[in-house]
Amino acid sequence: MAHFAKISEENEVLTVLTLDNKDMLNADGVENESVGQEYLETHNNWPAHLWIQTSYNTFGGTHKDGGTAFRGNYAGIGYTWDEDDNIFWSKKPYTSWVKHLESASWKSPIGDAPTLTAEQTTQNTPADENTPATHLWNYVWNETNTTWDLTDGKA
Repeated sequence: MAHFAKISEENEVLTVLTLDNKDMLNADGVENESVGQEYLETHNNWPAHLWIQTSYNTFGGTHKDGGTAFRGNYAGIGYTWDEDDNIFWSKKPYTSWVKHLESASWKSPIGDAPTLTAEQTTQNTPADENTPATHLWNYVWNETNTTWDLTDGKA
């Protein structure tokens, strides 16, 4: 099965439909996106250029089975189609975050959250199943200060 995102004129994904691969075959019997787009236009009354093929197996710029990643991410309702970068983008989580093309994901302007220390990680893990964790350390994004803030979320 092939998957196609139906997008608006503003490039917002409205829905995703499946299409039998046989409905994408050109005259030479080769799968072709434009044939699928024409098929969808005919059967769904939506312009062909607003149907964009997407891969169910692609997320974060990686194909889950080790194949070639296709268009960054599997399109989801509310995602945005970026024709220039050939990527489906999820909703931007924070105003300050920027596109990271290699991973087809949003990143903070200062990079990833710091790694928890060994002590913080140990405190997140109970000593045994009958002993609660002492803290639930985690980094959360602070948009106001554009910083990663450590929270202890005491159990």
